[in-house]
Order: sequence, then C-alpha cells, then structure tokens
Amino acid sequence: MVHRRRLSFIGFILLSSLLVLSACSDDTTSKKQNGDKGNKPVEITIMTPLHSAETPDPKLEELIEEKTGVQLNIQWIPANNYVDKMNSAFATENLPDVANISMEGPFKQAIRDGQFWEIGPFLDEFENLSKLKDDVLENTMVDGKLYALYQGRPLARQGLIYRKDWADKLGISTPTNVDELYEMLRAFTEDDPDGNGKDDTIGLADREDLNFGAFKTMSSWFGTPNEWGMKDGELQPAFTFPEYKQTMDFMKELHQKGYINQDFPITSKTDQQAMIKNGTAGAYIGCMCDVQGLFTDGVQLNPNMVLDVQNKIEGPHGGFAIWSIPGFNHPYLFPKSSVKTEEELKQILGFFDKLMDPEIANLLFWGIEGEHYEVVDGKAIPNDDQTKINTEIIPYQTLEVGEPETNGRFEGNFDYETREKAEQLFKDNENYLMKDPTVALDSETFNKDGERLTTIMKDATYNYILGDIDEAGFEDQIKKWKEQGGDNMVKEFNASYKQAQ
Repeated sequence: MVHRRRLSFIGFILLSSLLVLSACSDDTTSKKQNGDKGNKPVEITIMTPLHSAETPDPKLEELIEEKTGVQLNIQWIPANNYVDKMNSAFATENLPDVANISMEGPFKQAIRDGQFWEIGPFLDEFENLSKLKDDVLENTMVDGKLYALYQGRPLARQGLIYRKDWADKLGISTPTNVDELYEMLRAFTEDDPDGNGKDDTIGLADREDLNFGAFKTMSSWFGTPNEWGMKDGELQPAFTFPEYKQTMDFMKELHQKGYINQDFPITSKTDQQAMIKNGTAGAYIGCMCDVQGLFTDGVQLNPNMVLDVQNKIEGPHGGFAIWSIPGFNHPYLFPKSSVKTEEELKQILGFFDKLMDPEIANLLFWGIEGEHYEVVDGKAIPNDDQTKINTEIIPYQTLEVGEPETNGRFEGNFDYETREKAEQLFKDNENYLMKDPTVALDSETFNKDGERLTTIMKDATYNYILGDIDEAGFEDQIKKWKEQGGDNMVKEFNASYKQAQ
C-alpha cells in the first residue's frame, strides 16, 4: 500500500508537469476528471424513483450543486415504472453513476459478479459516511461486503389512518382489533357517514402494493410472519401459513361486500390517496406518515374532515405485532460500467459525505429554512403549503444518506397534532416488531428467480381475494411456486440459516 501511494504521488507530479507544458492542447478530460479539473465541476448522474406526479422544481437541486460543488444529472423515474426502467438500464449496460436499486434478485448476483464497487474499505476515509450505523450497514451487505449507502428509516411506520369525524358521527370508537376494524369499514360504506343521503362512500381505499398497501400490515395483525417464518423447525414462506389465508379471506369479504375499492389491485397510490382526500373512502392502511398530506389536501375539499391514526390492532388470536423493514430504504450502488476508476468512486462518495453535513442534510430533507420550514425547540416544523412541500422537497428526500442520529438533520415536530401522534406511534411499533428472518441469509434461487417467483404468489393472492380462484386454486399456485424454484429456495434459506447459527 505504501509503494502504491508513492507511485501515485510521483505519477501525479509527472502528470501535472505535462499539463503545464501542454496547456494549449485540446481538453480531453473525462466528465469525472482525475487530474486538473479547472473550473468544471464533477458531474454525477443519479437514477432515483419519483413518487409524485411531476418532476420536482429544480430549486433545491441547484442549491445542493452550489453547496457540494458538483453538477447533478438526476434521472427521475416514476415509481411504478422504476423497476422496469432499472432492469432495462442494467440489461443494456446503461446504468448511471449512482443507482437506487434492490439488493435482491439479479442485482445481488451482479454484485457478486463484481459489477458494482465495494465501498466498505473507503468509508473510514470520510468523516460523515463513517458514522453510518453498523447494524443497518450489515443488513445491506452481500457476503459480508458493503456495496451500498442507505437512507435510514424507522423500522415500522405502518398503521391505520381513518376519518374520525365519520367515526364520531356513527358512534364508532378507535378500532383495537380486526373485528372492530371490519365494523368500521362496514359502517363507513353502508351507514352514510358523510350524511348526504347517498350511497357514495366505501370503507377502505387500497392500492396495487401487497407490501406497503393494506395487505401486509393487516397480515401482521392476523399473525402472519414477515415474509418467512418457522414451521416444523424450518423456515417456510409466509403464504404457507394459515394466518396468510385468514388475511386473504378477510380482504375477500371486504371486496365482496363492497367495503374496499373494487379495482384496488390496479389502483395507484395517487388514486388511492385521492379517495381519502375527496371523501370517497374513510380508511387508509399504510404509512401513518401519509396522514399529513391526506389532511392538508383533503380539508380543502372537506372542511369538516378530521383524521386520526392507530397502530395497535389485534388479530383474532389476540396480541399485536407489526412487520418491520431492515432499517433502510433507497440503497444506492455504484456500477463499474459507469464509474470506471477508484478515484471517480471516491469523488462520488465525497459528494454523499457532504450530503451528510447537517446543513445540507436539512436542506435535502426539509428544504429552505424560513421558506419550507421553521425551527422551534430544535425541531423542524414544515409550513402549511403541502403542495409546495410535495413539489419542491419530498422527491429529493430519496437522496438522504443516513438518519438524524448520523447526519445531524432536525427531527420533525409537526404542527398538525395527528402527524405528531404518528411519529410517536412509529416508536411504539418498535416494541412489537416482526422481523424478516431471511434478511441476512442467502439463496441463489432467490437471487436469480425471486422476482418471478414472487409474482406467482402476488398474482395468486390478488386472484384469491377477487374470487377468481378458490382455496384449491391457491394451493395449485403454491405447488407451481415450489416446482419452479420455490423448493430450492426453501432448502437454500434453511441451509444458510443453519450455517449462521
């Protein structure tokens, strides 16, 4: 290592001399210049999902460029098309410098094949990146090596958001178990909660997302394991557990009775939220953080709207548990097809290190103080213009690295009491976490065919709820899943589990 550094230094001196002698020659430096950069900033291309309808205002991007000294090219891809776009870019070797990708499936194998940079050996060179949480970093590792930077996330933000004004009008208390939840959804559909004398409301608004929509959270309430669970001494997928079928039966009845939007398997998140905002639906199961946007927009259309949140809903067997994520979201990896040299990689890591400076971390997450938020008692309070927040700030939050404990940004303190209540319920959820036992385990079949096999059971779940297949038909799909690689996945995860013990 010492000799390499000496040679690099000598090479730098020689290169600098040659540049002086050839000052009038053509500029042939690449976009990520390793020698004389002149006044041209480093260019970094980032592909990231966009969860809003329009590309965000560039104001924040320009400020970030000014403060970090880089030129950004952010490729905003609509979230519902993001996986397909990323797969296409990967297949054509047209990935950006920084790719927000899954650590599973074909990408995990590509990581093993050396197509992405290992960054673990470099983090200690950066003051801020070296502060990232070891336990979260470990959850992103592949074969004990670190390839990704992460955005920290509370472990479980899922729960119920509901129209409290409707519930109060109908004499319904906050539901504490699935039976009470069912009765609320029935009443919101059948008992004219908005008092207009019309049959124009439904209980639950849901969307095409088994994980972050209603299904997986309700499945936790019924006691279904988080993706995988122990059965007869070995790991088995969640859909083989009776609680999974109980959840499907619950949602099937909601669908049959008209207590949920009939087209939920093809409903976007935007359209799902619109049903709450415009007064069509009275309940929403997902991230309780969404209550802010639902209320801010909804109260403009329905001035009497009152929303509340609830996390603890017990299943038919009693007790409460909630599925959790591994503590991160939006992992960013660095493809060798675009980032050609270690020096280029370090320039990009240096940019992300700057994003963890508290000043820039606050800019990235909260926006401009005095314009987008105020600081009161050491916490950020967003302004009341949710549209401005949605279009100018929220899309950029996917670029955050770390979390308040590591990047020093402000925690939120929300004027809207129900949003502040949601923050407290996130923390309460951490007392009842149900973790995915396979996060740190490995399966070659999962890496290779996990997405295809997941689609089989996703479609089977929807088709069962919609009544297109019966229990026997669902069992046939499980058999198909097993025959097309699922059995191998079970064996491999269990072998990895035993090895880890």
